[in-house]
Amino acid sequence: MSLLSAFFLRTWQQRGWAAQLLRPAAALYGYALRRKAAHFRPSPLAPRPPLIVVGNAVVGGVGKTPIVIALVQHLQSLGYQPGVVSRGYGRQNASEQILEVLGHTPAAQAGDEPLLIAQSTNAPAFVAANRPAALTALCAAHPQVNIVISDDGLQHWALPRDIEVLVWDGRGAGNGYLLPAGMLREPWPRHAWHPYAGKTQLLHLYSGSAAVDFLPAERSWRVQRQLADFALRADGSHVLLQNLATQTLQAVAGIAQPEAFFSDLRAQGLPLKRTVALPDHADIAAWWQALPAAQQQATWLCTQKDAVKLWAVCPAALAVPLQLGLPQGFKTALAADLAPSLKA
Repeated sequence: MSLLSAFFLRTWQQRGWAAQLLRPAAALYGYALRRKAAHFRPSPLAPRPPLIVVGNAVVGGVGKTPIVIALVQHLQSLGYQPGVVSRGYGRQNASEQILEVLGHTPAAQAGDEPLLIAQSTNAPAFVAANRPAALTALCAAHPQVNIVISDDGLQHWALPRDIEVLVWDGRGAGNGYLLPAGMLREPWPRHAWHPYAGKTQLLHLYSGSAAVDFLPAERSWRVQRQLADFALRADGSHVLLQNLATQTLQAVAGIAQPEAFFSDLRAQGLPLKRTVALPDHADIAAWWQALPAAQQQATWLCTQKDAVKLWAVCPAALAVPLQLGLPQGFKTALAADLAPSLKA
């Protein structure tokens, strides 16, 4: 983690002198949001299935993609045929191309997260910088899709939505200030000027042990996340983590909070000789190819998100899945919120 990143992480968790100095900039950011909302006019779209946006009100990764995967799998288990739209952060030609993501699509074209979703769920998935365009393409190509989930896009107002699932991690809302004085991308609780204020159903999922007094108790549920007790090989077979404890283990992670992944591995009893923290969505294949040959001989552990890129150049890497279950209360509330849209 860079010194600048560490500085902002500290600043955003308290209302100290640094946050106060940045409040004028936060006020300008808030003014720009209000201006944007005042001039926002939703574009007319063809009839579409109900759409669920899974997003975050704070900056940084909060673990949305595992939630999206669990949500798609839950809906599939109920007999629905969900599809997924995403921006496909970090992919090549992102501003020019609407792309259907298949299980064999190169990560550089699809983006690591959409590829992981497609491989994990087999649901139709489309990526585009213009998410409404991805939605239109998805519905045209797969008319059987009867629910659409957007991986991220909470602040992409042009994307119409019926339900919003806000994901929070242990940082909560930080000091409650907008960027850059705080970590909020938009005011929370949501203000009346917001284009979707009072127009969607809001559900909240949170992890960590931080207090969540800023969330409505009747619409918020804690998600338990933990690493699996096994790792995946590139061919899909499993190896128990306990069988790796005597090997020379090294770990790499190109996610928003890589240290959390390393800590979880150690909690599983794995002695890590070396850890490598890369930026979120990093080109992990390029990193591997620049690695000295002697270091490539070790047993490398990574996240599933990294594995969709790393396996192309290092088939021996082992991906340790993140496991989570959607709370029953959340499932019940989601079903109730979906019912009116599905009857329309």
